[in-house]
Amino acid sequence: MADRKIKVAAYQYTIVYYHSLDEWRERMEGLVREGCAEGQHLLLFPEYGSMDLVSLFPKEIQQDIHTQLDEMQDLLSEFKGHFSDLARKYGVIIVAPSFPVKESAGLFNRIYVFSPSGKEGHQDKWWMTRFEQEDWGMSEARKELKVFDAGICKFGIQNCYDIEFAIGSHYLTQAGAEVILVPSCTETIRGATRVHVGARARAMEFQCYTVVAQIIGEAQWSPAVDVNYGYPAIYSTPDRKVGKEGIMAIGEAQKPGWLSRELNLSLLNYVRTEGQVLNYRDHQRLLMNLEGEDIEVMVVDMI
Repeated sequence: MADRKIKVAAYQYTIVYYHSLDEWRERMEGLVREGCAEGQHLLLFPEYGSMDLVSLFPKEIQQDIHTQLDEMQDLLSEFKGHFSDLARKYGVIIVAPSFPVKESAGLFNRIYVFSPSGKEGHQDKWWMTRFEQEDWGMSEARKELKVFDAGICKFGIQNCYDIEFAIGSHYLTQAGAEVILVPSCTETIRGATRVHVGARARAMEFQCYTVVAQIIGEAQWSPAVDVNYGYPAIYSTPDRKVGKEGIMAIGEAQKPGWLSRELNLSLLNYVRTEGQVLNYRDHQRLLMNLEGEDIEVMVVDMI
């Protein structure tokens, strides 16, 4: 039986200032076109890459971190529609930049997923950082996890701070996720390091692949994403056949561009049964839950 393989690419995203919605549309299409130039199946954008849309608003709104979140809701339909069109046009799964979505239950940091078939799904961030909670008033999402079934691969999403906790990846891999995608937005090397340490730990604990995409550069016109530091990376567990150190690819810090690798999904079953250690198997013996909150896991068909 032939190995199952998927080509993934993570984008090191620079926040830019737009002068029109058409300028944003053109840039997004250019990035997608570039990202799937070598037959990639899945493209990962970082957390809060949508916040450069705030540059389209008047300067007084650009400087008001609460009003801009209200105004962004008027752009959500355009945002989703454009990425959905690009996924169909280029025949690629797109994990779009996260978008702050206001609903009656609260304000959520939401990652949308679009497939070539036209199907759409999303994953809300569970854990809020201090800035999100104290300055923005973001809400913790319901403890729902999605495993996206793309046919060629099953993947889950742990948005930035979420990857620093094992519980989400525990449930996702139990439900069949082979790749954990980690969109991220951090200000400093400290924050970026926490995310990457978490991603490497999850890859080892659950003998899966993790893929990190982060925002870089400065946008002094925005109090939300004014300073950003990061680098992209693709990790595996450090074991036979998949990598001595578990670092499959790592990008240069603060340099924009795509980081791409082909992942051999068939090797995951090998390391989970024949590896030097059996972290995934032994992790199933741990009991993980959240006090007072139920966790729901569902499979989302993206085929």
